[in-house]
Amino acid sequence: MIVFVVQCAAVLSKSRFPAPSRAGSIFSRRLQYLFWTMSGTRSFIPTAEWEDLRQIRGLWGERTAISYLVSCGWDIEAHRFKLGRHDIDLVARRGSTVAFVEVKTRRSVAQGSPVESVGRRKQSTIAKVASVWCLRYGRQNDEYRFDVVAVHEHGPGQYSIEHIEDAWRLQGSYRRTYG
Repeated sequence: MIVFVVQCAAVLSKSRFPAPSRAGSIFSRRLQYLFWTMSGTRSFIPTAEWEDLRQIRGLWGERTAISYLVSCGWDIEAHRFKLGRHDIDLVARRGSTVAFVEVKTRRSVAQGSPVESVGRRKQSTIAKVASVWCLRYGRQNDEYRFDVVAVHEHGPGQYSIEHIEDAWRLQGSYRRTYG
């Protein structure tokens, strides 16, 4: 990427830019800002070293949901399928039915039910990521749906699982992407 940036600076200074002497300085300030915002402190952290209890609980809930879905006859196609900073927790398949599963792990219902916590914005984000998954890995006669799996933690080693099939339907432009 740095090579590309340097080439762009050279092109700007040679073009018919009204103030070629200032083009480089403007560009270098933007480049400095870009490197400042993209600090090198971010790196991969293994799950064994996670410290945030919410992330650990969420991963535990996803693994519990995977074992539940597998026991119900589903094949897990993807876990945490990512598109940029957005992801789908699970992509499960049974025959020609593909379920994009959002997993919610709760200790209480004080924050609302799992279905309530997946609002329109989250549904839209999941739909965008799901459309990319469909383009890459979808098959001709697949049927798609969006599920929510709620893992309710009642205490140490005690939990219950609620699977809400077809939790919501797509509306608008994303509907055309699916079947």
